[in-house]
Amino acid sequence: MLLSNFILSPSKSLQSINTKGYTVQGVLIAIFIILLWSSSIIALLLLNLSQLQLFWIPIAILWQTFLYTGLFITAHDSMHGAVSPHNRKLNQVIGIISVLFYALFSYRKLLQKHWLHHHYPASILDPDFHDGQHTNFFAWYFHFMQEHFSWTQLGYIAIIFSILKLGLHVSEMNLLLFWVLPSLLSSFQLFYFGTFLPHREPIEGYSHPHRAQTSRFSTFWSFITCYHFGYHQEHHQYPSVPWWQLPKVYRSIGSTMLM
Repeated sequence: MLLSNFILSPSKSLQSINTKGYTVQGVLIAIFIILLWSSSIIALLLLNLSQLQLFWIPIAILWQTFLYTGLFITAHDSMHGAVSPHNRKLNQVIGIISVLFYALFSYRKLLQKHWLHHHYPASILDPDFHDGQHTNFFAWYFHFMQEHFSWTQLGYIAIIFSILKLGLHVSEMNLLLFWVLPSLLSSFQLFYFGTFLPHREPIEGYSHPHRAQTSRFSTFWSFITCYHFGYHQEHHQYPSVPWWQLPKVYRSIGSTMLM
């Protein structure tokens, strides 16, 4: 299968689901998340911490973490052509911007790895999966990060950090608390709810080709935990459905837990 077909063509099993109205809503939601993240991080980096009551700091960190997760979920939807199904260029541009803002990722490389994840889930060919031996959360997480994060990427982030600190005189503490830490916490959030929980192997073994299972959270907690990415069985079955429509799919198909 061509990579472009994986990204942009709806799943054949989506015939009963209307995707025509996704374009405008998808673009508006994606732009809203990008603008909200941008305005939030600017405000937090310029914040005078000495004038802020201490209890607001962890709240601000969690808020920014949530927005970082939204950036990556937006990029993920773009990889499936779900942000703007009828405008490939706009869909790609939004994806590129989202991963750059998130952590200077290469959209193209992430796209190729995500293609492998969907075609060979929870297997040796899946870059999101563990190495077959170290299956606990932290070992799997570090293996996951090694697959997706590069030293070059880290070097560029360090350069930007230095420019913001030394050139623009942004407080180092603000950079650590509201730029570095939320990005790291978001990676834990995305990994735990989007990879570890859905794709870990049950005791009785996998019994479905998607090798995915759904986290049965309420719609509210599904959104809070990871933008409905916990409805992971539904995502693998209907990869062209945007994140904000996954609860509807979950309810409509009467999802059953897959192992």
